Amino acid sequence: MTARVRTVHTADLAPSELDAVRRLLDAAFDGDFGDEDWDHGLGGMHALVHDGSGIAAHGAVVMRRVRHRGRWLRTGYVENVAVRADARRTGLGGLVMTELERIVDRAYDLGALSASDDGARLYTSRAWQLWSGQVHALSPRDGVVRLPEEEDSTYVRPALAGPLDPAYELLFDWRDGDVL
Repeated sequence: MTARVRTVHTADLAPSELDAVRRLLDAAFDGDFGDEDWDHGLGGMHALVHDGSGIAAHGAVVMRRVRHRGRWLRTGYVENVAVRADARRTGLGGLVMTELERIVDRAYDLGALSASDDGARLYTSRAWQLWSGQVHALSPRDGVVRLPEEEDSTYVRPALAGPLDPAYELLFDWRDGDVL
């Protein structure tokens, strides 16, 4: 049986599906997935793969704003990508990313994400580029703050914006919890 990806907006997911996605993410991130992480993946488009055991893979893309070279870019930010443990290394992560990348490429100026060490292999194999410049965020309290701890895990996909220049920082909008 060929796996199929279903795309759906958060508003169109049944409560039971949202609960199942949250359980998948809690398990996939070994207890290092909190309420703010969950919140970051809501309000956008979800890509889901179901199998006989339920949701086997998930990812989401939500809109954020990123300033680069003085221009605010509509950014499709990839969040909450996970594959159930018994379904890993079967191509489901790639299926989810194919759909999320289609959305990013057609609807946003830029794609961005923050990758774990384990996830980085998937993204680099799909031509996401490790950002080689500085990463900042616009804090509601302190203004522009540099996030050096994010500079080795931020990946970009230029999409409609065209090439990016690492001589200029990426300035992300602020959000509670992990900013990226």
